[in-house]
Amino acid sequence: MLTGRVIGEVVASHKHESHDSLKLLLVETLRPDGSVKKGAPLVAVDSVGAGTGDKVLVTMDGWGAMTAVDRFPAPIDCAVMGIIDH
Repeated sequence: MLTGRVIGEVVASHKHESHDSLKLLLVETLRPDGSVKKGAPLVAVDSVGAGTGDKVLVTMDGWGAMTAVDRFPAPIDCAVMGIIDH
């Protein structure tokens, strides 16, 4: 699991059929001290109703990601699994 911050939503006019009705989020990863890690943000499927600005828990385990949104089998390898309150 990683911690991250949602920085936006991804809109795709064409996507794999298994992704229909799923919200895709753009997530920047965070270090344990809360600072932003350098590197490209992640595209993650939302399983908890997160929105822009939310601090979140992210899994990059394919099995955990696709089962979090109940889409087995599906080409999903990253999902938001929780919203961090504090």
